[in-house]
Amino acid sequence: MRFYAISGSVRAVSVHSAMLRAFRDNAPDACEVVLCDLLESLPIFNPDREGEATPQSVLEFAHEVGKADALIVAAPEYAHGIPGGLKNALDWLVSRPELIGKPVLLAHAYSHGRGHYGLAALEEVLKTASLQIAPNSPFSVPLVGRSPEETKDILSEPAVRRSIRTALEALRQWVVTLS
Repeated sequence: MRFYAISGSVRAVSVHSAMLRAFRDNAPDACEVVLCDLLESLPIFNPDREGEATPQSVLEFAHEVGKADALIVAAPEYAHGIPGGLKNALDWLVSRPELIGKPVLLAHAYSHGRGHYGLAALEEVLKTASLQIAPNSPFSVPLVGRSPEETKDILSEPAVRRSIRTALEALRQWVVTLS
């Protein structure tokens, strides 16, 4: 089963991207996690450029989303919302068939008292775009505010690695039940 992992952060040392890399690196044999690297290439959404005028980078992104059995989305909280780049990417797809009914697991890097507004905003956008949020969402790890070394250490802990595999297996099983 193929999962497409989208980080709302394009920072080089993003804890959200690190978490998604840990998903890729700890995936059970029955699951493949492919990391999205297209967010920065997407132009600002413009409804006038939909249809035959859709930019090639958007078509590539839509294709990757379309061939995934499910998405895994992780995003930081910016001003109590989701990052503009992620919202832009979702805006490009909201009127396309690739998103409709697509299962999605939310992956949440958090710090106590931080990140919950952004998570709620992300859930609202995904529900509005007709995605199906996995019942085991969000998968959460306390990573916000950690150094890259601390993040790596946390994501390497055997209990966290087992939790990732368990979350992916639960996602896989849920997707099977939806088919």
